[in-house]
Amino acid sequence: MEEKTPKYITTTLPYVNASPHMGHALEFVQADTLARYYRLMGHEVFFNTGADEHGQKVAKKADEAGVDRQSYTDKYAAEFDNLQTAFNLSWTNFIRTTNPEHKAAAQHIWKLCEENGDIYKKKYQGLYCVGCESFKVDSDLVDGKCPEHGTEPEAIEEENYFFKLSNYQDYLLEYLSNEGVVVPEFRRQEALRFVEGGLEDLSISREKSRMDWGVPVPGDDEHVMYVWFDALTNYISTLGWPEDKAGQFKKFWDDGSTLQLAGKDQIRFQSVIWQAMLKSAGIQATDRVFYHGFINSDGQKMSKSIGNVIDPYEIVDKYGTDAARYIMLRHVHPTDDSDITWEKMDEWYTANLVNGLGNLTARIMKMAETHLDAPIERPEAQGFAPEYIDALDCYNFQGAMDFVWGKVQALDEKITETEPFKLVKEDKEAAVAIIKELLHELYIIGRMLNPVLPEANVILKQAILENKKPDNLFNRLES
Repeated sequence: MEEKTPKYITTTLPYVNASPHMGHALEFVQADTLARYYRLMGHEVFFNTGADEHGQKVAKKADEAGVDRQSYTDKYAAEFDNLQTAFNLSWTNFIRTTNPEHKAAAQHIWKLCEENGDIYKKKYQGLYCVGCESFKVDSDLVDGKCPEHGTEPEAIEEENYFFKLSNYQDYLLEYLSNEGVVVPEFRRQEALRFVEGGLEDLSISREKSRMDWGVPVPGDDEHVMYVWFDALTNYISTLGWPEDKAGQFKKFWDDGSTLQLAGKDQIRFQSVIWQAMLKSAGIQATDRVFYHGFINSDGQKMSKSIGNVIDPYEIVDKYGTDAARYIMLRHVHPTDDSDITWEKMDEWYTANLVNGLGNLTARIMKMAETHLDAPIERPEAQGFAPEYIDALDCYNFQGAMDFVWGKVQALDEKITETEPFKLVKEDKEAAVAIIKELLHELYIIGRMLNPVLPEANVILKQAILENKKPDNLFNRLES
């Protein structure tokens, strides 16, 4: 048997200054789908996610709530960890940046960059956006405000440590010139344009007297690391780096295929800054970063002030886990922004799950239960259809789902054309043969559901092999 390359998949680590939102759920479900798919294809997979717990905005929220920072982050980290159950996520590790092992790894990568001559100290004055946890220049602002958070940055003057990002312009241009290191392609072009515009050195610390919630800078207790310098290191600390370089790190990072998933606003951090940090520390670059779009609601960015925020836990409560995954994978564009409302989700759920896959399963299993003397034999294992494989290999979750639902529609049409429920009265043998064909094709659909709707996958295949109509896969919504 051909040896399969180990696969490493990681999401970004969400800040734990608030509850999970739709974007977090989307990224987690996308990553989980790939992890399940790669396992089915015979790869060993390490799937990483976790919580980014340091930084000024986390500290500020904790102080406003009147609780200590660790207790505050414990509460919100648990909300993100609970997404595993809510969305049936199969991650390998949930890393927290307050873990002692991670802090030690962040300090170690700092030392490596420092030993390479890429970290120095100087006084600095600039505009700092707490929401982004980064400094801004005038060209980053719109009408003097951060376009992402709509707030005016704070004017800060202090002595900080800096990372020589400018040393890595040529390296990053070479790295980003490789097709496939960023998906989709237009995001790679965006990253290239950013680097071609010239790189400035980055402030990577804060004076502890001004902001003390972070990993201490090695050898200087008066400074803590910027949250992103600390947090980015999670991608390798989760693998036991630097203590266990010969174990999980070697298998999945050095010898495996590495994939990071991130939102479209993360390009500078994931494909520029992080890759320069890795180069400085003597660690190989990420093989690929996939960037998804944002989820809006009713044509507007989700905002508590507008009142259009959709809680991912509420989606699971209303429709169920598999249905929530279905919505994320089929009705959210893989790379572009998408719009979601409760009305749209009701329509998708009823049309494609209740009346689509659910009704199809019930029709076929009812005929099988009534007219077959025994269950069919388990269909022989076979690979996925090329169209399905091509879609998932390109992170086109929507395309893979469309292919599956195309098969659902085709099977519905086959029932309409052949009418085995009528034929059985005239020619039972012919009707039974058609019903068996329908069961085989439904089983193949069940196989394709494995990475995307894992609960339905199990229920559907079990029903076929037991020749027993299951309870409704998807219940009708209460009016």
